[in-house]
Amino acid sequence: MIEIVAHSEAMREAVRLAERVAATDANVLITGESGAGKDAIAFYVHSKSNRAAQSFVKIDCATLPSGLLEAELFGFERGAFTGASEEKPGRLEASHRGTLVLDEIAYLTNDSQAKLLRVIETREFERLGGRRTIKVDARLIALTNVDLSDAVKRQHFREDLYYRLNVVHIKVPSLRERSEDLPELAQTFVTSYATKHGREVRALSPEAMSLILGYEFPGNVRELANTIERAVIVSAGHQLGVEDLPESMRAAVAVQRRREKPQSLAEVEADYVDEVLALTGGNKTEAARILGISRKNLYEKLARKAKRQAEG
Repeated sequence: MIEIVAHSEAMREAVRLAERVAATDANVLITGESGAGKDAIAFYVHSKSNRAAQSFVKIDCATLPSGLLEAELFGFERGAFTGASEEKPGRLEASHRGTLVLDEIAYLTNDSQAKLLRVIETREFERLGGRRTIKVDARLIALTNVDLSDAVKRQHFREDLYYRLNVVHIKVPSLRERSEDLPELAQTFVTSYATKHGREVRALSPEAMSLILGYEFPGNVRELANTIERAVIVSAGHQLGVEDLPESMRAAVAVQRRREKPQSLAEVEADYVDEVLALTGGNKTEAARILGISRKNLYEKLARKAKRQAEG
């Protein structure tokens, strides 16, 4: 059974709600940023439910064209369309007595939304090109990073379907909102990917962990997982170091730390001198003219900056 890292209050609340709704057959709407872990919460609901021994089926509504999406969802009969040489059950049938996850539900076309609404209301459907009515008992979980209530207002999503899906709403927090979970998540990924790739890596160095804690992870848990996997692959030791993490991450954290730490007047002046030099393509005579100082004074400022950097 899946276990979710949840030391932060925001994640604990999401897990508590998932546990409460799991014991029912209510449809669930799970929202959150891309990569935040909506899939994990969906599987957690399934694994804690009385349907846990049955199928857990997922369909991505964003990656399939509307025609192919309906064929995948409802199935089709032989001859239903060009290329349909034999009948094929859809994901709805596969999820009978189990759980069907509709990922990126906001991408459903109006026609598909209407057909899905009928399934929710009647628990029955027909395959494409078929006349036989098929009964289905599946728990529906919808995932989206879109504000569906806003989509309803803009008439991009059916209001009746929205309320049918939004029986229970679970919001998965972004990784920025659950920083307390970062250390354990990072270590969990280190252990998992070291095993997967046959590496001897055991942990992150304190410096690497500090860097990870200082990064905002716009891609959320998915970005963290990808970052750790890459670091595990390129690492040559038993411990992941700062050098194993992406240069872009190191640069982003350095910028963030500079913003958080008040600069001295000398540092502000040095940054401005650098900007002017960049503007002039390194032409010190032109830079001194713009700054209103002599070349000698400019060289003195550059020397003082180099000395501060050398002293750390």
